[in-house]
Amino acid sequence: MKNQTFVSLFAIATLFLCGECKKSGGDGTTGPVTPPPTTPTVNEVDYWLTKADKSSLLQKQPGIIGFTTTANGYPNIDVDSSMAYQTVDGFGYTLTGSSAQLINTMPAADKANLLSDLFGSNGIGISYLRISIGASDLSPAVFSYNDMPAGQTDPTLASFSLSQDLTHLVPLLKEILLINPNIKIMGSPWSPPVWMKDNGSSIGGSLLPAYYGVYANYFVKYIQAMKAQGITIDAVTIQNEPQHGGNNPSMVMSAAQQADFIKNHLGPAFQAASISTKIIIWDHNCDNPDYPKTILNDAAAKAFIDGSAFHLYAGDISALSNVKNAHPDKNVYFTEQWTSSTGSFDGDLKWHLKNVIIGSMRNHSKIALEWNLANDPSFGPHTPGGCTQCKGALTINGSEVIKNVAYYIVAHASKFVPAGSTRISSTISGSLTNVAFKTPAGKKVLVMVNEGSSAITFNIRYKGKWAVTSLAAGAVGTYVW
Repeated sequence: MKNQTFVSLFAIATLFLCGECKKSGGDGTTGPVTPPPTTPTVNEVDYWLTKADKSSLLQKQPGIIGFTTTANGYPNIDVDSSMAYQTVDGFGYTLTGSSAQLINTMPAADKANLLSDLFGSNGIGISYLRISIGASDLSPAVFSYNDMPAGQTDPTLASFSLSQDLTHLVPLLKEILLINPNIKIMGSPWSPPVWMKDNGSSIGGSLLPAYYGVYANYFVKYIQAMKAQGITIDAVTIQNEPQHGGNNPSMVMSAAQQADFIKNHLGPAFQAASISTKIIIWDHNCDNPDYPKTILNDAAAKAFIDGSAFHLYAGDISALSNVKNAHPDKNVYFTEQWTSSTGSFDGDLKWHLKNVIIGSMRNHSKIALEWNLANDPSFGPHTPGGCTQCKGALTINGSEVIKNVAYYIVAHASKFVPAGSTRISSTISGSLTNVAFKTPAGKKVLVMVNEGSSAITFNIRYKGKWAVTSLAAGAVGTYVW
């Protein structure tokens, strides 16, 4: 009798569990999910979801996702931690001058909460920041660290000063470093001081050859001055978008000019000053991989270079692998992609996850950065002629903070994939584009976007076991086990 009672109770429990599986999809929504023959009763995979319609925004999902040894007919995403690729330096944004000003002028308690959410271990864990050396076009005004009255020059850099950044950027970076002392910082110039340029303007023009050595010392002084403030510059790019001279500020620089500057001036200047900051070239679009390859083909320049940086306003993300394959001993970095004030949440979420986060990582990038961290409701401040449609990850209006699509794009990786993680092998099935990592703590992380027009039920297959879940159309999921 006792055995019959036990069998009956087990049958009822099994029916109840399977009934729940049929009612609830792996993303916490109702859907026609057929359970595998063996239904897990213990959760082994945690799962965070952002949906295209914003009904879920980086929300941890309820329900059970567990591994079984029984195969089923669903498509598989095979994750293999024995196949390792690049080590990740981090995910994040450019902390523009305007971002720093907006955050730094928030009420103290609101600012503290925001910084904890952005950079804290219990927040989204941003681990990499890019900043401008001097002004970018998303600074409140155009400036360099060595501006001189019209007609005057300063070849000894006697007037060099960080003063323009000491009000907001530097103090804010110090607060961020208190939260995450290990955050990495990259510096990128939009323009040198105008007296070093052939057109005497902050817009376009080129660096005068007579000032190559002076400009190299400008980089040295910048890195040393930031170090004196307690801020380590891990890497510098030579010039933001060196083939786009129409921005304010901006400068044009050819591959030959960049190679000359590095091998004959910047590299030796760094050596003489015992500076270990990485030198990174290009920092422009994926449509011209020949530019960085031309520089790296110059052995004297290559000796000083750590790698190449890319944006994706033109070209294809596979350009990173193109350059990496040509020079496998050098790194590649993805340093900028903007979201527009005219873009849609669903369209930007899907495209940026596919290209910026997943695409860059699957093409060997060590970082994935979105563009501006924060703007005001009018998409400012910006320089005269600067970007008027660049939508930050945050919109800040006094104490009010609105999280925009770029916040979720980065957070789906940064919150779960800390610096020092390694990309591992994962297969792509149909519209389920993804990338996988192993963290320093041994966790496996799978970041995925469903590019299709309907929900898909699938397996995460790892070490001969299957875990069934599903992902809504246009949604992003991060799975951790």
